[in-house]
Amino acid sequence: MHRSRVYAVLIDTPEAEAARAASFWSAALGVPAQPVPSEPQFTVLQEALPGLVTAIQAVEDASRLHLDIETDDVEAETARLLALGATEISQWLECHVLRAPGGHLVCVVPVHSKPEFFQAHASTWP
Repeated sequence: MHRSRVYAVLIDTPEAEAARAASFWSAALGVPAQPVPSEPQFTVLQEALPGLVTAIQAVEDASRLHLDIETDDVEAETARLLALGATEISQWLECHVLRAPGGHLVCVVPVHSKPEFFQAHASTWP
């Protein structure tokens, strides 16, 4: 048995446009944009979606939205999503990058939320 929940909504943006995208989304949503010094590819849009991290991610790829699903068992959650029809396209560190039916990206990552928040909001899977 494991648990998981949507952790983040990421607005993937080509690197050259990331700063402009962060300014746009910050103004459009009325929230501050805060760069993450330890991970410069991310700019967090503070409280844009309460309970979820919302961020601009500078990528070397096309613009898109993707979800991060956090879990207390990355391998089990990845297997669950693969059984539902996703396909694995890559792995980076502890993150499994999947493509869901319809073409959307989903990243399965270890728990990043505070433990009490994760426990209160995650779904339990057999």
